[in-house]
Amino acid sequence: MSESTIDPTEYRLHDNDTGSADYQVALLTQRIKHLTEHLGTHRKDFSSRRGLLTLVARRRKLLDFLSRDNEERYKKIVAGLGLRR
Repeated sequence: MSESTIDPTEYRLHDNDTGSADYQVALLTQRIKHLTEHLGTHRKDFSSRRGLLTLVARRRKLLDFLSRDNEERYKKIVAGLGLRR
């Protein structure tokens, strides 16, 4: 099910970056893909499904912030991670 692995370090703004929206979106996308694969085999794991929805909502908020703040960085991360929006 895993098409490609995501390397969140590509989206860091500098070497010690742990808090930029770009890096957080990349980390969340990595966790979302992992949980999606998990739920493919464990269909009745509703607590993980709830956690997945929370992660998706958090990523959506960060992407909305990026689209308002810096359109160029937003387009780069959406294209790089293969997100649909």
